[in-house]
Amino acid sequence: MKIGELAQASGVAASRIRFYEAQGLLPNAQRQSNGYRDYDDDALTRLGLIRRAQNAGFSLDEIRTILPPDLKAWPHDKLLEVLRRKVGEIDALERNLAASKRSLIALIDAIEHRQEGEDCEAASQRVLACVRGGEDGEDSASPSTPEMPVCAPARKSA
Repeated sequence: MKIGELAQASGVAASRIRFYEAQGLLPNAQRQSNGYRDYDDDALTRLGLIRRAQNAGFSLDEIRTILPPDLKAWPHDKLLEVLRRKVGEIDALERNLAASKRSLIALIDAIEHRQEGEDCEAASQRVLACVRGGEDGEDSASPSTPEMPVCAPARKSA
């Protein structure tokens, strides 16, 4: 199939297909007598695999290492190792994102819950101290997000 047909069938732009070919992710297409590229069905399968791998968080370099020259001869042990490593990276990213979310929620809470009688300047200083890691309202910082400590919310006066 010609590059335009492959682009339409795969949902991948022709320029990206040429890029993937130049990067070694797609084997060089056969050339017709008029110079047009002629792709086989494996190219469509490879484009689907590349797209799914990118959506799963794989870089093009990582994809290049796991895509075999022959799609019928996958190196299963290597593939499983790479997939498990990516799952571990995603787990670590999830933990870091959860810690960042907790820090941001604590900061929102510190901003929204001003002490009774606290003026804007004092509230601003309290929140800024929290963000800077100052002494006012600071809890211990998360090891994965040292620049954004989790702050205790302001205490409301009784």
